[in-house]
Amino acid sequence: MSKSKYQEEIRKKIGHDLLLMPGVAAVIRDENDSILVQRTTKGEWNLPAGAVDPGEKPAQAIVREVFEETGLVAKPVSLIAVTGGAPESRKTYDNSDLVESTTTIFACEIVGGELKPQDDETAHLEYRALDDLPELPPEFRREIFEIRDTGAWFEWDEAWLDRQAKA
Repeated sequence: MSKSKYQEEIRKKIGHDLLLMPGVAAVIRDENDSILVQRTTKGEWNLPAGAVDPGEKPAQAIVREVFEETGLVAKPVSLIAVTGGAPESRKTYDNSDLVESTTTIFACEIVGGELKPQDDETAHLEYRALDDLPELPPEFRREIFEIRDTGAWFEWDEAWLDRQAKA
């Protein structure tokens, strides 16, 4: 995960100590109900996901993160889970930075873009059937993929899609 300017400034103050981070992740399904997964350049599998930047709404962050990683413009349609708490959500990066995340997981639909890796962290993107998912981070338990719609409210602005469509 590349660091935002905010994270870089915080790290200057706290070093490698534990940093609590709000995050987002997307469950994106194709017409066959397969789920989009991402293999990183380190060989790990994940959902399209990332950190929420200061001043950013979680739904806005997932639109940005999905586009940055996959080239797709995704619209969150439902909040399906919130995960967090150690040990599942705690990670030590190669540079010794310790992070613990609370992740808001959205079901998203694709409204534009082209599926292709966009950043230096994504090696491969593919849709996989639920029974054929690779090993994902432990906070993405199988149960979350069975949730379709919680009816939960989240802040949304259609203009967030326009920013990605123009990128």
